[in-house]
Amino acid sequence: MSSWNWKEKRAKKAFLALEDGTIFRGYSAGAACDALGEVVFNTGMTGYQEILSDPSYNGQLVTMTYPEIGNTGVNSSDMESSRAFTNGFIIHELNTPSSFRNEESLKDFLTRHKIPAIAGIDTRALTSMLRDQGTLKGYLSVENKLSEEDAINKTKAWEGLDGQDYASKVSCKETFTWDEDRKLTRSWGIADELIPTDLEIVAYDFGIKWNILRQMRIAGMNVTVVPAKTPAKDVLAMKPNGVFLSNGPADPKGVTYGIESAKTLLGKVPLMGICLGNQILGLAVGAETYRLKFGHHGCNHPVKDLKTEKVEITSQNHNFAIDLNTVDRSKIEITHINLNDQTTEGIEHRKEPMFSLQYHPEASPGPHDSSYLFNRFRKLIENA
Repeated sequence: MSSWNWKEKRAKKAFLALEDGTIFRGYSAGAACDALGEVVFNTGMTGYQEILSDPSYNGQLVTMTYPEIGNTGVNSSDMESSRAFTNGFIIHELNTPSSFRNEESLKDFLTRHKIPAIAGIDTRALTSMLRDQGTLKGYLSVENKLSEEDAINKTKAWEGLDGQDYASKVSCKETFTWDEDRKLTRSWGIADELIPTDLEIVAYDFGIKWNILRQMRIAGMNVTVVPAKTPAKDVLAMKPNGVFLSNGPADPKGVTYGIESAKTLLGKVPLMGICLGNQILGLAVGAETYRLKFGHHGCNHPVKDLKTEKVEITSQNHNFAIDLNTVDRSKIEITHINLNDQTTEGIEHRKEPMFSLQYHPEASPGPHDSSYLFNRFRKLIENA
């Protein structure tokens, strides 16, 4: 059931202006502020809270292709970080929450985190446009202070995400040990005695998701999280058993300090990367990255593990990928490919203890096909 009646919708007018001049009109469903961002679409039927709190979506206006959003509300256990990072939210219909796990309505959550949202638009038409034209810059207007023409001009003038470093914007400011008191671990029903830790991992926070940290804890790893710009020498001084390079937003080529750190760490300590971390490791070993037409965003992407010939249904969120044709096959093995478009989904060093994945094996939101990869990291460390 919708959270709004027709009078409220008329009073809360909003519009989305795209760089090509297209205007989508609807009503405000979140915070009373405007936002710029790259407009992308996510094909997941569930998981909007995880999407909103995923730092990898910073800089983006996320369109949900599933038409009814908000049914389950929001709860503290399903957060992927400490706050919402998405620039803006685009949906067809905002619904009243009806779930025993609900702690806050989606509308109240968006308002509290200062995330503007627009509802009441044809999200299917917008998604079709993005599939045909590719990712577009957009301006989400809910304050009604700009004309539609001015909003379009503002969108065209925005620099976008290419070449930009957003990882340092979303990263933690200080080093911390994940879940020291295990409150968040217990909130997921994981008993302390089931997860003894015997490996010390340092994780670079380029926009890390909490469920990645949970999964490493389940695999017996004690994780210390460090800010994105932490020098490699400082990480090595901590004498970790392994180093993890996290997911994150925007263009990997903008994260120059991360690439340099990866180059220094390679061969000195076992490495694993996910999403942006995968791209950073690819750049560190000499490959190139490029922008995908409209990116991969959703929890139903088929990926083939070339070593086992098994196909995994995966959760993904990225706009850039490693260029398969630039990989030095004498040093690097392609381990996973996307069966939709044949893009690179995983690499492994042939001589050094290093592997990385483009998709998200922590599986929230999404299936659990890929959760074994955290144990693969553990085995990599044990065999190094």
